Amino acid sequence: MAATTAAYDRKPRRAGPPRRRLGGPGPLFVAPFLILFLLLFLAPLGYAAYLSLFQQRLIGGTVFVGLDNYVTALKDPLLLHGIGRVALFFVIQVPLMLLLALVFALALDSGLLRLARVIRLGIFVPYAVPSVVAALMWGYLYGPDFGPFAQLSRELDIPAPHFLSESWMLGSLANIVTWEFVGYNMIILYAALRTIPQDLYEAAAMDGAGAWRIARSIKLPALRPALLLTLLFSVIGSFQLFNEPNLLMKIAPDVISSSYTANLYSYSLAFTGNQLNYAATVSFLLGLVIVIASYAVLLTANRRRAA
Repeated sequence: MAATTAAYDRKPRRAGPPRRRLGGPGPLFVAPFLILFLLLFLAPLGYAAYLSLFQQRLIGGTVFVGLDNYVTALKDPLLLHGIGRVALFFVIQVPLMLLLALVFALALDSGLLRLARVIRLGIFVPYAVPSVVAALMWGYLYGPDFGPFAQLSRELDIPAPHFLSESWMLGSLANIVTWEFVGYNMIILYAALRTIPQDLYEAAAMDGAGAWRIARSIKLPALRPALLLTLLFSVIGSFQLFNEPNLLMKIAPDVISSSYTANLYSYSLAFTGNQLNYAATVSFLLGLVIVIASYAVLLTANRRRAA
């Protein structure tokens, strides 16, 4: 018995799971991102927050005012109208843009289109055009005196369309943004469709499901995460609308003012009115609106998924 115990004690014991070493190369790989994130995002954000707590006065110079700038901004009709205008823009433009992107993605994924690669590239190319160039190009097309629509109207002796009028301007801006970003959203949705296993299609075909049934029961449910992603991007992009109205303001100054959108209003305050402190306040409130709208979209999507 003693010999058996001694032999057992001499047996090599099995090593346990290796302990993870603290430190290692992980922090070194993450460090460049953290440094850039701190320098290029958090530091400017903190400085803007600091500026928003001060006010520059003719007598007394720059003084600390606390939250007075925020109270003023919440009562500012120019800011409130600008936020309301971009909210209306979001309601009009985003559903149409995402619907077109969804239709194009489903059509390309169906495999029934000829020259699918050429069509896909053609739809995506407008996204590669800088927004400044796109706004200038569409501004020329919208021109009431020199644009092709105006010239064609004169040739046909009919009234020219008022694309740059007050009642048409929001739709004209929505058309430009839709033209720019349909291809971008289409690529996201198309990539999501390509990840669906072929086994699901084969099983549905064996059960007698047609193309419409497959699209409704398999493709659309699988696209919900991608649609939510594109919707979040659209929320952020809509409330940050700047380039298009800023450039069209040059040819329609009576319609687009410096406060047409909240982002344009903040820019005008900072670089035209030299009100850096108040511009920082407006930017922070706009960011808060974006966060609230994005959270509302996520909360609504999660509730529908849970139901």
